[in-house]
Amino acid sequence: MKGENSMKIERIDHIVLTVTDIDRTSEFYSRVLGMEIVSFGANRRALRFGEQKFNLHERGRELGLRAKTAMPGAIDMCLITGDPIEEVLTHLKSSGVTVEDGPVERAGATGPITSVYFRDPDGNLVEISRYETG
Repeated sequence: MKGENSMKIERIDHIVLTVTDIDRTSEFYSRVLGMEIVSFGANRRALRFGEQKFNLHERGRELGLRAKTAMPGAIDMCLITGDPIEEVLTHLKSSGVTVEDGPVERAGATGPITSVYFRDPDGNLVEISRYETG
């Protein structure tokens, strides 16, 4: 419920991933998930997709304010695709990615989704999901 003094959040702008190797992470997310590698600020790197991005921090060299316990492999994320899950599975296999689970039915933020799960180079759990459209 929205209270009288509440604000309304519209969307996520960025999330910071703490990684062991920025080059390895950038290559993986670009090759496997089609994210755009972008540079900004003083030698900073991010992975952009849609209207969001992952800013990358190297473990032990994090910048400024950060999570209290910033560490590689601590994220469990769900990313939405419009691609058929069968094509996602084929692409992951051809990219040398091991699928840990799926396809399985799950509950997304706005309805039923079909998901597949795998891990990135740091062990973060990545869920790629598609909303059913019919």
